[in-house]
Amino acid sequence: MADNHHTHVLHEGEALADAAKTALESSGEQWTKMRAAVFDALASFDRPASAYDIAEAVSNAEERRVAANSVYRILDLFTAANVARRIESANAYLANRHPECLHDCIFLVCDGCGETTHLDDDKLADGVRAAAKQQGFNPERPVIEVRGLCAECA
Repeated sequence: MADNHHTHVLHEGEALADAAKTALESSGEQWTKMRAAVFDALASFDRPASAYDIAEAVSNAEERRVAANSVYRILDLFTAANVARRIESANAYLANRHPECLHDCIFLVCDGCGETTHLDDDKLADGVRAAAKQQGFNPERPVIEVRGLCAECA
């Protein structure tokens, strides 16, 4: 379960890329040129991005075609290493701004503009895990998504 008493360091820019590289290497994977390019593209989006969006951004940056299938494989590695978060209902991804911190995901997704806010509420996440366990279910990766309208769109 998540630690209820911790402080998040939200990385940006080069520090974000360094934190992602460290997290990926800590999971036993290599930080290759292509993985760095995919991460840079992912981190450049201010909203969740699809593998196709990311493939297009990398293709433009690299001046060669990069297939979405290759990007999906890298995103799977990123998700497993806590470098990226997947917005299940949108089949899209966000760079995790604090990859050194492991906890369950809670997302607020605006159906108007697409803005997605990642919340850290360990009490709520722990409650979901406890409810699942009461039913004899072993929760491995709870993801909570709340769809609606942000303050701007409401």
